[in-house]
Amino acid sequence: MNDGDRSLAIYIDFENLALGFQGRRDRFDIERVLERLVEKGKIVCKKAYADWSRFSSFTTQLHEAAIELIEIPRRAQSGKNSADIRLCVDAMDLAYSKEHINTFVIVSGDSDFSPLVSKLKELGKHVIGLGMQESTSDLLRDNCDEFIYYEDLGKTTTLTPALDAHLPETKRKAFALLLESLLALRRENKEVLWSSMVKDTMKRKKPSFNESYHGYRTFSELLEDAQKEGLLELETDKRSRTYVVTRFGDELRAETAAAAAPAKKKSRRRRSSAKKKAAAETKNGSSPLPEAPLAEAPAPSEHPAEASQAVEPTIDDADIRF
Repeated sequence: MNDGDRSLAIYIDFENLALGFQGRRDRFDIERVLERLVEKGKIVCKKAYADWSRFSSFTTQLHEAAIELIEIPRRAQSGKNSADIRLCVDAMDLAYSKEHINTFVIVSGDSDFSPLVSKLKELGKHVIGLGMQESTSDLLRDNCDEFIYYEDLGKTTTLTPALDAHLPETKRKAFALLLESLLALRRENKEVLWSSMVKDTMKRKKPSFNESYHGYRTFSELLEDAQKEGLLELETDKRSRTYVVTRFGDELRAETAAAAAPAKKKSRRRRSSAKKKAAAETKNGSSPLPEAPLAEAPAPSEHPAEASQAVEPTIDDADIRF
């Protein structure tokens, strides 16, 4: 299954989430959940189940996120956990009736949903779980194909660099969305970041995105401008002749630092060896001996013939014997 073609159906057991938020100062933020899940694919169904008379303070933000609220009677009236039963029935009905929906997200930590997860996986569906760390069952977590803890959502990362404050506001917004989308694709273990894939992710995160609003005729011009600002690095695919993002953010800095590291190590080694040699000489109390001057060669004689006569032995007539 191609991750870019995923169609997601989200089912929220809000009563279980409320139990996880007991004793916490922060409130449940549905936007953090949707921002993370939209990176997985296109969301086509969003439903939340609870007795909303008990959680009326959360209904406004859920309505603004276009989530369908399913009213469940109180446990005292039905005698059973009607929310879990209704959620399972709706999920199985959608799995059989809508074949194009290939990914189901169960926002809960209740182990009662483990049989539902197993059945959806039997039908060839990809199941993602999302819940609170303290209130999530290990059985449900281990049975899902993926599991995301709510506490891990919205954490800042150092992979994306800070944008230049001197850039126009429209450009900074476009670059910020671009870097967020690249980071989302990298989180999904995408090795090749095609320009079309990047644009689709940007439109999922912000459906109103249009490069012409930010002053660019095409999306390629936006990528080229981002490369000029040092935010990313582009390559052209030989077959399709389209752009591919090879590195971005701190990935560029890491490569530059790695290339400069060997040169720094060599210079440090040279300096350290010189320091060690000087320290050894100081410790021995001796300084380097000056080199002895070379002996000068004797000057050649101006009259070589005379010099040869002086050393030639003479023979007297008396010494000659017959």
